Amino acid sequence: MTTRIGTIQRIAGPLIEADGLFGVTMFEVCRVGAEELIGEVNRIVGDRAYIQVYEETSGLKPGEKAVATGTSLDVELGPGLVGSIFDGIQRPLPSIKEAVGDFITRGITADPLPVDKKWHFQPTMEKGTSVSQGDVLGTVQETSVFLHKILVPPGIEGKITQIVPPGDYTIREVIAQVQTATGKEDLKLTQRWPVRIGRPYKTKISTEVPLYTGQRVIDTFFPVAKGGTGAIPGGFGTGKTVTLHQLAKWADAEIIVYVGCGERGNEMTEVLEDFPKLKDPKSGKSLMERTLLVANTSNMPVAAREASIYTGITLAEYFRDQGYNVALMADSTSRWAEALREISGRLEEMPGEEGYPAYLGSRLADFYERAGRVQTLGTDYRVGSVTVTGAVSPAGGDFSEPVTQSTLRITKVFWALDKDMASRRFFPAINYLQSYSLYKDELVPWYQKKMGSDWPELTEESLSILQRDKELREIVQLVGPDALPERERAILEAARMVKEDYLMQSALHPIDTYCPELKSYWMLKIIMAFWQRMRQAIDEGIPLRRIIALPVVGKIARMKVQPHEDVKVMEQYFKDLENEINNEFISIEVN
Repeated sequence: MTTRIGTIQRIAGPLIEADGLFGVTMFEVCRVGAEELIGEVNRIVGDRAYIQVYEETSGLKPGEKAVATGTSLDVELGPGLVGSIFDGIQRPLPSIKEAVGDFITRGITADPLPVDKKWHFQPTMEKGTSVSQGDVLGTVQETSVFLHKILVPPGIEGKITQIVPPGDYTIREVIAQVQTATGKEDLKLTQRWPVRIGRPYKTKISTEVPLYTGQRVIDTFFPVAKGGTGAIPGGFGTGKTVTLHQLAKWADAEIIVYVGCGERGNEMTEVLEDFPKLKDPKSGKSLMERTLLVANTSNMPVAAREASIYTGITLAEYFRDQGYNVALMADSTSRWAEALREISGRLEEMPGEEGYPAYLGSRLADFYERAGRVQTLGTDYRVGSVTVTGAVSPAGGDFSEPVTQSTLRITKVFWALDKDMASRRFFPAINYLQSYSLYKDELVPWYQKKMGSDWPELTEESLSILQRDKELREIVQLVGPDALPERERAILEAARMVKEDYLMQSALHPIDTYCPELKSYWMLKIIMAFWQRMRQAIDEGIPLRRIIALPVVGKIARMKVQPHEDVKVMEQYFKDLENEINNEFISIEVN
């Protein structure tokens, strides 16, 4: 495509107006000014293009050139992604630091993936084999826990005329050649894909498997399915980022993509420092061996926040296409929405509610709807998923503001973070009476198979206790707990055990930070067994004070820190605890 060169006419913060760019297309990448700052076209009026620039624009002057590249903003996909940290437009931050120091120089470019490193390619196809888009040409063992599948790029079908033998190759070397209907295509270890276009797949399939997180309040009451969408809204200090960190650390996914969109730099630093030290509960290896980070922190150019969101979801779709389950965490979509509002204001568009653009809801939907569990392209049957969880930061914790409301209309899981719970140091501060999951009924068969046939009954009974507790608390505030009948005071005690001994979970405790399925099941079963015996004892006239003085009450409170590495030892512990409950209640009833 012929290079088109325009002239900058106006500069308004991150928005540049340039004349003379005839034939430019929406979302086409442009290079602006002498330093060739990267930008993207987001409005066209005649020959005038409005370009949102993803770098600091100070120092630019009217009259400087703006060059249309003829390409869309895209990312390079291939070996070297896992364990990396990129900015919003896939520039590798460690490589930039080595080149220019701690601060990103304007206009700097760097190869997203290491071009000199050799990867051991093991072909799975032979010369003369017919291939179609999505077929696996071969594999690269990228990390000790992740096998990278090299795919035929979308849109390519034909017969392999050449493929290299097993060996070490760089991402720039040709590993195969395919004869298509229009000519020969050279295939490498990498491929490129525009970030604003969802990668293709065969068909979406039902979400019947949960993304198990190891966080009891989520897995018990508000599970999210693999391929599902969830939102975590909450005010400042309620624990959004810590909750997302917990999901990123322990979620049952082969690949984690963590997008820091407009958040504080120290929070991304925490991820970088903590993840290499933490062990994956399945493999025992470092969590960074299955994690990618996209960092566009609050001190980086505001326009790049939108790019970081699309970069993250495109990376996630690439691993989905290999047949892996991917979990993407976006922290936070509110900062992205604020960037949309700023650019919209610069474009002088008619503002919507609270100044956000009228297309806020559709942009959020475009992002979240790229989640899903799908049958991937290719002749072999592969199923992959992308689960998207986005934090929302409503000002003052007001859930009625536009970003939160638009997000709730799209996502199927709502984890409402509660300021009052957080102020009482109750973490995770997910309000169990405001939150919901629309996947819960679909996931019941999985929970019954993995945890126990009575799991739905246990969760429903515990949730009904919490609801009854809320009603009684309002009465207690008026007349005090002593005015309640023994049976209702027993409900308060049972609710206390559910909340403090089960739902409260410390992200900093080496054992309690993650709770496997079987341990969650036994913990809830024990508490509900105690509740049943306590209710029977109250009906028989035994005072509540004698019941809560039983030694087993203290042991129930310590269940959460019981080691769970040895499943047999853990199960025996809970069985002994269940017998101890029965024996102590028999003893108190006899006496």
